[in-house]
Amino acid sequence: MSAKAKGRSSTSHRAVRSKKDTASVVIKFRVLPGDLALINEAALLAGKSRSEFIRAASLNAATDVILDRRLLRLTPKAFSRFVEALDAPPNANDKLRKLLSKAPPWQ
Repeated sequence: MSAKAKGRSSTSHRAVRSKKDTASVVIKFRVLPGDLALINEAALLAGKSRSEFIRAASLNAATDVILDRRLLRLTPKAFSRFVEALDAPPNANDKLRKLLSKAPPWQ
């Protein structure tokens, strides 16, 4: 099925890459024999080569880690409280006064 048929545009972030970005890089790592057997079995069941399986699993894990640290999910009530806290003026304190009295580094 084509990318357009799946609802993706042909200019996805993966499609717009320079030649340098599309060159393959070899990654080597060691695994215990039991781990290799498990990976091989899972790849076989998924209908993928070992490399394809490891690549997909690594990308999924990387995406999960990034989303866990960047995506914030809140109920509507919690979101309202969050926005209120962001919009509220900061509590005055000595450290804040000192910081605000300094010239910005770009000046």
